[in-house]
Amino acid sequence: MNCESTDILLVEDNPNDALLTIRSLKEHNLANNIVHVSDGQEALDYLFAEGVYHHRDPLKTPKTILLDLKLPKISGLEILAKIRADERTKVVPVVILTSSQEESDLKKAYSLGANSYIVKPVDFENFSKVVKQLGLYWLLLNKPPLIGKTL
Repeated sequence: MNCESTDILLVEDNPNDALLTIRSLKEHNLANNIVHVSDGQEALDYLFAEGVYHHRDPLKTPKTILLDLKLPKISGLEILAKIRADERTKVVPVVILTSSQEESDLKKAYSLGANSYIVKPVDFENFSKVVKQLGLYWLLLNKPPLIGKTL
């Protein structure tokens, strides 16, 4: 992994969904630097510069986090809670991108501070369209606050 600024942190354990997401973002020139991690612990290690990511500057936060809910080791909801509890990451936009249509997951994600909740379309074409729209909005249109500035 490099230490450059990350456009998107993709937290996705399904290799096919990760590949489709990355391919769609790159095809539409929406993200130059995408970091993909495949489990919850690796996501936290990346965000907070621990474990194999100890060399990374934790103040260089991703512009957007695409977060699956059903992950190995640590769930997406637990990750979201830790992101929102830390001053360094609490304002980073987090988009839940999941196959879960459970109302309890939706409510819990928003109560923990998710910025958006998207149910993954099953077919490739619609999945690609959704990822393109996500990238356009969260990377080009959305104006987040500067990290480290008092809110």
